[in-house]
Amino acid sequence: MSKTFYKAALLALSTLPAFAMASHWSYAGEGDPEHWSQLSDEYKTCQQGMNQSPIDITHTMETHLQPLVTHYGTGPDIILNNGHTIQATVDPKADDSITLDGQHYTLQQFHFHAPSENTVRGKHSAMEMHLVHKNAAGEIAVVAVMFDVGQANSELDKLWKVMPEKAESDAVLKASPDINSLLPADRTYWRFSGSLTTPPCSEGVTWLVLKHPLMLSETQLEKFTHTMHHDNNRPTQPMHGRVVVE
Repeated sequence: MSKTFYKAALLALSTLPAFAMASHWSYAGEGDPEHWSQLSDEYKTCQQGMNQSPIDITHTMETHLQPLVTHYGTGPDIILNNGHTIQATVDPKADDSITLDGQHYTLQQFHFHAPSENTVRGKHSAMEMHLVHKNAAGEIAVVAVMFDVGQANSELDKLWKVMPEKAESDAVLKASPDINSLLPADRTYWRFSGSLTTPPCSEGVTWLVLKHPLMLSETQLEKFTHTMHHDNNRPTQPMHGRVVVE
């Protein structure tokens, strides 16, 4: 596929709130998460919602969750700095996907937050990757992968080598990362109902947070945080009686 095609795909994705390329909301200053709901009537859910993400995973309920079934193949070709995160966009015809509750969810994009947005017993991971999927009904499922500082990650290197430093700019990947290698071998997970972690904070999102982290080097983490210029994580939100199952 041509770069023109992917730019058109990026533009289409930017019409979805979770993928907004340019907005007056931010992670610092007057547009920070504390003020998101005041920036637009469309963002009221950020404050009024009862099932907001991210969360602190503390108490869980043991159930019989089905194993996570993934169908990742070709990987992304374009990497984007949208001013809020670094995002890799996949070819919509590639059909990278997961199967969840018997339904097919197609991967739209994946992006990164540092430090992690979700926490485990109050502890952040160094970085968190969100793989954002959508089914035929438009419902969203996010698979979250945590990263701790340790050895360098060769698949991340394929993204980081061409990471755009300027906001609202993109680059063609010279080598596409293997998405399967960006997930741990043990894919057990916590599941809960939540929301987008960016405005308009729409709810009804199914979250699958993988329990086992991957590694990235201190240098890789520093390159990401230097490019973002500040932390890009939304603070954890109240549970309001929600249950996390595992």
